[in-house]
Amino acid sequence: MTQPSDEPSPIIDLGLGGTIAVGPHRISVSEAVAVLEAIAETGSVQGIATGLGLSYRAAWERLRMLETAFGHQLVQKTRGHGSTLTPTGLLLREALASAASSLAAPMAREGRTLRARLGPVLGGDVHPLTVAASHDLLIMEVGANWPGIALTVAGSEDALARLADGRADAAGFHCGARDLVAGGPAFAKIAGDPGFRVRPLFEREQGLMLGPGNPLGIHAVADLAGRGVRYVNRQGGSGTRVWFDRLLEQHRIPAASIQGYATEEFTHQAVAAVIAYGAADAGLGARAAADRFGLDFLSVGWERYYLATAVSLPETAFDDLARALAERAERMPGYRRSGP
Repeated sequence: MTQPSDEPSPIIDLGLGGTIAVGPHRISVSEAVAVLEAIAETGSVQGIATGLGLSYRAAWERLRMLETAFGHQLVQKTRGHGSTLTPTGLLLREALASAASSLAAPMAREGRTLRARLGPVLGGDVHPLTVAASHDLLIMEVGANWPGIALTVAGSEDALARLADGRADAAGFHCGARDLVAGGPAFAKIAGDPGFRVRPLFEREQGLMLGPGNPLGIHAVADLAGRGVRYVNRQGGSGTRVWFDRLLEQHRIPAASIQGYATEEFTHQAVAAVIAYGAADAGLGARAAADRFGLDFLSVGWERYYLATAVSLPETAFDDLARALAERAERMPGYRRSGP
């Protein structure tokens, strides 16, 4: 292998584009990773050429540039065993792969923002803003057919994950706590990340949905345990599930003592329907869902429903939708405008 020369030290730019520059030469971080991965997997420079669609000479030049950039031999040839990465090469492969992985989510997120902002100017197809939102009757009523928005139902934690890794432009979520930090790790993370903007949309009342007439005499969360009450739960990662688990912890009730704790449904309406049909006795959900199915309702409190977006997306992008939701919340039982 040619020994590194005294060319300029590398400049590694992990911003937009993600490049390694050496003098007039540039190679993307992802391509550098691919070069090292090809050597590790195939044991030959020809593997670089095949993997990147290059000539053998061009593949050799990519490898030479990396070695020159970092001032160390990255690949060694062993008679009868082909080419392998040196300890430095292995370290560089791991470091660059980790950096590329960390960049993937924010780059995807900012790519969506660029399309949203520049689409009307550049022409062509205008992509709708994608909103991943925790299930809510008001959101479905107002937002499902809102112009320029594609709505996908997801649990609160899943919605935030989709926003974070660039699969959605916005996330609608709730956690049963006015202080997001108290809501749990996923909610504390979004609240503390300066790359995201979080705004309250409205408030809604949550509580235990019970069979008509409350035949089992359930008057508190503690009544769910050890009395043969059949409970129907929300799926893990949903804001309602997070709230219910917190209620159990506050009342020191083991989840194992809740009959049906592992029985999961994915919407408030589905939980209400299971209770209305007599397949369960109780479940945590929104008052609006209980009213629609004629169920009794034991309130456990009001919560805020939030919308999170990247700060690079114009703050006004969802103003009209937020205004429409607030106005509808004033007229819909179990909802109200978000307070201070």
